[in-house]
Amino acid sequence: MIVPVHNEAENLHLLLERLHPVLRGCVASYEIVFVDDGSSDATFATIRRLAETDATIRAISFSRNFGKEIAIAAGLDEARGAAAIIMDADLQHPPEMIPSFVALWRQGYKNVYGQRVDRAADTPLRRWLTQQFYLIFDSFGETRLPPGAGDFRLLDRQAIDALRHMGERARFSKGLYAWVGFKSIGVPFEVAARAAGQSKFSYGKLTRFAFDGLTSFSTLPLMVWTFIGTFVSVLALVTAVYFLSRTVLYGVDVPGYASLIVSILFFAGIQLLSLGIIGEYVGRIFAEVKRRPLYIVADRIGAPNPAPEVPHQVPVMNSHV
Repeated sequence: MIVPVHNEAENLHLLLERLHPVLRGCVASYEIVFVDDGSSDATFATIRRLAETDATIRAISFSRNFGKEIAIAAGLDEARGAAAIIMDADLQHPPEMIPSFVALWRQGYKNVYGQRVDRAADTPLRRWLTQQFYLIFDSFGETRLPPGAGDFRLLDRQAIDALRHMGERARFSKGLYAWVGFKSIGVPFEVAARAAGQSKFSYGKLTRFAFDGLTSFSTLPLMVWTFIGTFVSVLALVTAVYFLSRTVLYGVDVPGYASLIVSILFFAGIQLLSLGIIGEYVGRIFAEVKRRPLYIVADRIGAPNPAPEVPHQVPVMNSHV
């Protein structure tokens, strides 16, 4: 089990109370790997206390907040089993779905994902924005995203190893799950209310996340300016022919100051916007070529994964085994 956590101290006991009985009923052995994404509350201290009496718990704590996508990547690095299930700690991902995931995995599916059947818990605006994002991504992205699929899923060891070698910094895990392929299937489920606390994703963070996903799997934001530039150039040429013909036939008009200023500002705005889009891609290239690690582990509970390290992690700075 891979469980990214950020300020989830209130939910940990509730999660384990439901998780342990489910896991004992469907698998012979398991471990629960918590990835503390720089929590500012007592999350990691709570995990440490729980681990003192629960040998199935392992955990790492980041040196700062790196984001959920990075926490998932770290959890995949730490996972040692033949398969791993990623789930949130707030119990919106029901643990009771795990036996269905495991049963389908045993039938040969290497990527079993939870498929949301409704978004009643989201606001109407958030539902509409989500729908528009998936529509754009499916139309212009390199790969299609299964409708309703999120991070709640089971991944076979083969899929885990493939994902571990993707060291890109601007990560969009939903796209990566689809990109690696493998035999996949969805399991419908209803999202429950949070057990405690509030969502850590604001509209600003979600917008940035959506833009990261689109730029990671599509060159559409760059391509669109080629078409806009072509359209504006043709429009300028037609306008030039029109005014040339009018001047030849009727003489020179008194130039309009207002229309001139509006035209200059409009096309200057178009140029700056296109440069901004290009800058976003250049910034991502800059982040990739620096080759900084995805995350830094500040503390650890339990033994580390004996599997070979991948380039995007840094050795633990302070270990408690």
